[in-house]
Amino acid sequence: MTPVAASHPPSIDVPGAVRWIVRTLEENGFETWTVGGAVRDALAGRPSGDWDLATRAPPEEVRRVFRRTVPVGIDHGTIGVLARDGTLYEVTTFRKDVETFGRHAVVAFAQTLAEDLHRRDFTINAVAWHPLRRELFDPHDGAGDLERGILRTVGNPRDRFAEDYLRVLRALRFAGRFRLQVDPGTWTALGEATAHLDVLSPERVREELWKVLEGDPTPSRALELYRESGALEAVVPEVAAATSGGATRAWTRTLAVVDALPARRGALRMAALLADVGRPPIREGDPPLPPDAGPAASPIRLRGMVRSAALLTRLRHSNARVAEISALVGAGPELPGSGEADETRRRWLARVGPGRMPDLVRWAGARARIEGDPGEVARAARALRETLAAGSPLTVGDLAISGRDLIGLGLKPGPHFGVILEALLDRVLADPGANEEERLRSWALELAEAHRD
Repeated sequence: MTPVAASHPPSIDVPGAVRWIVRTLEENGFETWTVGGAVRDALAGRPSGDWDLATRAPPEEVRRVFRRTVPVGIDHGTIGVLARDGTLYEVTTFRKDVETFGRHAVVAFAQTLAEDLHRRDFTINAVAWHPLRRELFDPHDGAGDLERGILRTVGNPRDRFAEDYLRVLRALRFAGRFRLQVDPGTWTALGEATAHLDVLSPERVREELWKVLEGDPTPSRALELYRESGALEAVVPEVAAATSGGATRAWTRTLAVVDALPARRGALRMAALLADVGRPPIREGDPPLPPDAGPAASPIRLRGMVRSAALLTRLRHSNARVAEISALVGAGPELPGSGEADETRRRWLARVGPGRMPDLVRWAGARARIEGDPGEVARAARALRETLAAGSPLTVGDLAISGRDLIGLGLKPGPHFGVILEALLDRVLADPGANEEERLRSWALELAEAHRD
């Protein structure tokens, strides 16, 4: 096998444990290379993540050679090898495609690395590095494409996308993350393939979109490619509807705000991406609005909250993530002004939840840096922190009495307990000094009597 050199010979640093695995397998007669995203990232000058290896050794030989292994995906030829420090490295036997039909491709073990790389999706991912000989094997010129700023499929692009339509979303993510121009032939085939994205499982779409939001410092590039290619309409039509027609400026602002938020706060970035989904008017198929959204919930924010929850549920996000993101969308990045009364801030904190204040402040600050007054956001945030520090009751749990106290007053438990406690909180938000047990007991009895009437 002849290594293919890049125009600038690479210098890739590989963890010692990886070199140990390669050396051990080769001493046992099995050719072994590092492959995948870590090699690609190193060639692009980015920090390398998880290191994967490809080898001629069949899975049973890998298990024989190493004392500590895990059958990560033994049916597909992947064995996890535990290094001395406990890190797990995946070692996969060279593979080749026998038959391809979407996600259920039939593969067989291969004898050469070239066969293994030929089945990869894009040239930038079809590269291998030998850490002992310090050789690059690059039969499809992936390193050259990285240098030229080109994203190109390995082989016929229509065939590559038809084999697995998730590659459409992967292409958009890679092009955005590495600032690549999609090769014209690949772009044409990609656009045609967006019509088939509905065959993908919601979980796979969710993970790809989440990788864009949480794994890319500037996700706007990939998200704009989603829109240009038609993938946005295919996988998150609610976002496409909110940013179509004359909403170009809103879309530009959304992308800028998403970029301005911290890269590791995926939930907040998702909320910013969904910020405008409540703007289109009510339409057939919309989820029903909750009967009581609480005070100060605007119709747009309310629609945004329920549409976001429906979208996130469709993509199989966890219940906790659905609740968190949809609540952020419902609250929005509008903070009470620094000149507002303390009661206004208390009611805002009670509505959005004190725990969400830091993220909403980040969101408001990011938007203000795009268009607005960052100084005012800083002042508003300082005022909110002062209100929190005052320790005023903001939730039903902060009241001086509870449901158990209502029972002690002789009241029969039921749904009206929630109504009574919320009414008491409303009074205490107006006057925190009213949070006294005796006063609340008296009010509770009055409210219970009114409820019976």
